[in-house]
Amino acid sequence: MIKVTKAVFPVAGQGTRFLPATKANPKEMLPIVDKPLIQYAAEEAVAAGITELIFITGRTKRSITDHFDKAYELETELEKKGKTQKLDVVRSIVPENVTCIYIRQSEPLGLGHAVLCAKPVIGNEPFAVILPDDLIDDGLRGATKQMVDKYERQRKSVIACMNVPREDTNKYGIVEAIPTDDSSLFKISSIVEKPKPENAPTTLGVVGRYVLSPEIFYCLEDTPRGEGNEIQLTDAISLLLNKESVYAFEFEGTRYDCGSKLGYMQASVEYALKDDDISSEFNNYLKERNI
Repeated sequence: MIKVTKAVFPVAGQGTRFLPATKANPKEMLPIVDKPLIQYAAEEAVAAGITELIFITGRTKRSITDHFDKAYELETELEKKGKTQKLDVVRSIVPENVTCIYIRQSEPLGLGHAVLCAKPVIGNEPFAVILPDDLIDDGLRGATKQMVDKYERQRKSVIACMNVPREDTNKYGIVEAIPTDDSSLFKISSIVEKPKPENAPTTLGVVGRYVLSPEIFYCLEDTPRGEGNEIQLTDAISLLLNKESVYAFEFEGTRYDCGSKLGYMQASVEYALKDDDISSEFNNYLKERNI
């Protein structure tokens, strides 16, 4: 049985919702308390047994590469000053058994195209796709671990889903699905990208976690440009349904849409409230503000 050991992180987007903060700094490097979004995503992958982190980057994403690289000068300075705890934090960003691979997406042609860029590295293996914008907190295993477990039992592609407000269906891929013996798994019968609320078949929306069979690459190669004149991963999954079963998975945990300002601020508050260093003082501050 082939294990899921590779994860793709599409990080070539412009992050225009957060301008001017993202003019020179990738949105994936925006911090939640003291850790950037991309690191939360990488840690989730590692917790799921992933050993190859594949970043699909763009021309303004150098700081992501630097973040996961070894920082000799910083480590030397911390060691000289005896700041061993900080030194351990820096050195543990990438575990020794984990490899980082960077692939440049030459044109911004959509999520589907970004995933297709990883084909030479993935080969004929199942793999995860993790969108750092979607921060999912389950406090235990992590959403990707949950999905890898389901994939390794089903041997079929698994897509993370959650119920969304009907008025928001035009922001998500929306699936129609049939219940299975597993209360958290649904066999997908159809999937559509960002339908208008009046046209949405359900309110079961796709969020930024996928565990996919390598067959998806052949579907992506046959997928024409769709919504936004981009190659949509949702459209490729629709083609995949003609070849094999695909499952929607209702994961455990709370999802924060950190691609929006509101979701980003919600995540920042919730993570600050459980941070060992500042939770008590921050909670007191909120009480003083009658929040």
